[in-house]
Amino acid sequence: MNIGIFSGSFNPIHIGHLALANYLCEYGDLDEVWFMVTPHNPLKEENELMDDKLRLKLVQLATEGYPKFRASDFESHLPRPSYTVHTLDALKQTYPQHVFHLIIGSDNWRIFSRWYESERILAENRILVYPRPGYPVETASLSQNVRTVSSPVFEISSTFIRQAMEEGKDVRYFLHPAVYEELSR
Repeated sequence: MNIGIFSGSFNPIHIGHLALANYLCEYGDLDEVWFMVTPHNPLKEENELMDDKLRLKLVQLATEGYPKFRASDFESHLPRPSYTVHTLDALKQTYPQHVFHLIIGSDNWRIFSRWYESERILAENRILVYPRPGYPVETASLSQNVRTVSSPVFEISSTFIRQAMEEGKDVRYFLHPAVYEELSR
């Protein structure tokens, strides 16, 4: 199977994440998308993250009922900080029957060279780059393992969601209903 690896903080998961993954399954070449809840992204401050178990629970709630989505705590069983190259190596070793495609936004693509062992990730893995507002991708210089996807663009961020909720804003339509309900408790 062709599996998309959507690894991130999901702090919290929102409809932009879900709609993109849905698009990649229905209009791309992916059989499934696995949402890898990252315990600690080395490029982010750990104290900005909601509890790991809560973030995983929110992803589970958001992905229930759609057979092409899987919530995963795979990275929580790997050494911290979590490096994508180690996750991809472990996935290929654990699931040799699948072909994995790393899903990243064009905003992350712009700083990809800062990722731990980025050159090895490029050489050994397939990467799908989705558009993010203000971060165009120069496709002429992409390696053969990197492909851009023409998915819809969503101008929603987890930071926006957290700030809005802290301000008491009702942002229910930016979140899966079960996620909104859990966060509103």
